[in-house]
Amino acid sequence: MDRRQLLIGGGAAGLAATGGCASLAGRGLADQTVWRFGDLDRLAAPLTIEGAPLRIEGPASAGGSALQFDGVDDALFIGRHPLAGASTFAFEAVFRPDGGAFEQRWLHLQSDEALVPGQTPVGTRFLFEIRVYGDQWALDAFVKGPTYNQTLLFPDKRHPVGRWHHVAQTYDGTTYRAFVDGVLQGEAAVAFTPQGPGRASVGTRINRVNYFNGAIAEARFTRRFLRPDQFTGVRPS
Repeated sequence: MDRRQLLIGGGAAGLAATGGCASLAGRGLADQTVWRFGDLDRLAAPLTIEGAPLRIEGPASAGGSALQFDGVDDALFIGRHPLAGASTFAFEAVFRPDGGAFEQRWLHLQSDEALVPGQTPVGTRFLFEIRVYGDQWALDAFVKGPTYNQTLLFPDKRHPVGRWHHVAQTYDGTTYRAFVDGVLQGEAAVAFTPQGPGRASVGTRINRVNYFNGAIAEARFTRRFLRPDQFTGVRPS
């Protein structure tokens, strides 16, 4: 039986049909979108669930629930790019990596460049990835567009698997930065230009490779720069 279920604008009935998850919330300030993955019903965009991600207990300050992904075929595909048009940003998430494959690409925002007349597609996107080293992991934050192509990966800065962590990538107009639990991992000067409308995948890269083994509680997309002391995500529990 095909395990895929297309949900237009969310819907608990469709989630129940794919394995009993709740739904994805889009909420926040005027310039901020919040997705809570234990509460999917409020997402006002097309949502496809693949595999059977499980709703589990998560950090209380991130809504108290999360989605667990099996690292094989569990994924969400969402019909919007929450940072489209932003010239500065803060992109945060609360997640729990549980080890497994070395490369895992778990939160992907992709611009639909083919829809823009006269624009040559270059794979404009944001990515949150990890690299796994036994019982530790390192963050890989990545952004690419017509005028920039930057990876922030520092394998010597490792963190324990099996715990909740807050991660962030930010841009203040000149410098792109990556953080784990509010601590700077690294930075680089980037000639960033706003990305166009598009779509997102959660639990895998948009082309269904490098699936994620672990749980994701929340993602926050702020269309302005935030300092670490302004992050609204959750510190590890």
